[in-house]
Amino acid sequence: MKKALISDIHGNLEALEAVLADIKSLGITEIYCLGDVVGYGPNPRECIDLIMDFKLVLLGNHDQGAMFDPDGFNQAAEKAIFWTRAQLEAGSEARSVREKRWEFLADRPRSFKENGFLFVHGSARNPLNEYVFPEDIYNARKMERIFSLVERYCFQGHTHVPGIFTENMQFLSPEDMEHTYKLDDKKTLCNVGSVGQPRDGNRKACFVVLEDDTITFRRVEYDWTKTRDKIYAIPDLDNFLGDRLGEGR
Repeated sequence: MKKALISDIHGNLEALEAVLADIKSLGITEIYCLGDVVGYGPNPRECIDLIMDFKLVLLGNHDQGAMFDPDGFNQAAEKAIFWTRAQLEAGSEARSVREKRWEFLADRPRSFKENGFLFVHGSARNPLNEYVFPEDIYNARKMERIFSLVERYCFQGHTHVPGIFTENMQFLSPEDMEHTYKLDDKKTLCNVGSVGQPRDGNRKACFVVLEDDTITFRRVEYDWTKTRDKIYAIPDLDNFLGDRLGEGR
């Protein structure tokens, strides 16, 4: 079993293309996406088109926001969602092409279980919207409830912060574990990080390779300035959405 697990692309075509090239170089053909293909970034249509043939694509909260009224978004994120929706509705492409994208998003599941592995966007408790941050290891009640809903292993995104949560309330960043973690019989949560908008201080796109019982975090350089400049050129996307790409925040 060898899979690439990606999440939180957020319309960043340059990052997605770089990650897919890296995945291809590893000989991996099975790709799971844990949601948020769109939102924030300047290329929602192109990113949806690239991920349609993945083995699994889950629904993310920004994907849902593009289809319905966004709920709980800050002002910049909400503006980006409305702009994204307009991009998916407009364009010179055939109506059938636009409808195919909408239908694809509408058909996305919120979670997926496979051989003791659970895949979600947010958390086992709330697959779409709940954040599980590194500091939540100090919130025993929250973490115990989440772990109680996990059979063995859960892979998630949403926070854009990669790492491993252990059942004894530890959080390990990729650097803490030298980018590799071996699963054992203990329950484990793994945040696979973000392809299109990392927030752990490292601007490189992040994803995970799952091979049997081994998790490997990969970081991939891409031309973030190209994505930034596209964002600058779109009035409905706040400039800081481009600036933060260079800071990994």
